[in-house]
Amino acid sequence: MIFSKQKDFQTILGFLKDKENIFLVGCGDCATTCKSGGQEQLEQIKLKLEEAGKNVTGAVVAEVACISSQMKILMATNKRVLEKSDAVLVFACGSGVQCFKENDRLGKDVFSGCDSIFATIIDAQNRFIEVCSSCGECILDLTEGICPITRCPKGLLNGPCGGQKDGKCETDRKKDCAWVLIYKAKEAKKRLLDLEKPISPKDYSKAMRPHYI
Repeated sequence: MIFSKQKDFQTILGFLKDKENIFLVGCGDCATTCKSGGQEQLEQIKLKLEEAGKNVTGAVVAEVACISSQMKILMATNKRVLEKSDAVLVFACGSGVQCFKENDRLGKDVFSGCDSIFATIIDAQNRFIEVCSSCGECILDLTEGICPITRCPKGLLNGPCGGQKDGKCETDRKKDCAWVLIYKAKEAKKRLLDLEKPISPKDYSKAMRPHYI
């Protein structure tokens, strides 16, 4: 999923300063999970906007904001209300905002109510943890499912730097060194000889933006 957080409310008011009638869109998937754009958050932002003198024409949570077919249904269902709106404020990741914009046939001003932070997993303690950089050339099969590109601040491919100490990263002594974790996983499975085979330099052309598939 994509972790996002709501923009500061004063920032939102800043780009809505010339807009009176605002339509709100949330996302029932990622933004709901990280509490930046679910039903509850839209109700809260609606109250804040009305207190600031804005007229909220409607508020809808798309099932998944980055799927065009669902966004088209949302737009068709709310067409009359959208026609009366000066702007659309989308509380989703950047993909959700752009999905609305790509499918908007009314030419509305579309604004993002959130900042997209990173792709994440949710661990057993309900923490959001960045573990993948979508680099286009996955090496998890070589590193026991632990990504050194993301989990090592230096993105090292063949072992830890000289700064790790007691298995902790030099940039944050509370964080495990990714390569020490990889070593321990290899050791437990009696695969330490794998580490004698160097990982080739990555082909960063595969991470070129934007992707089209």
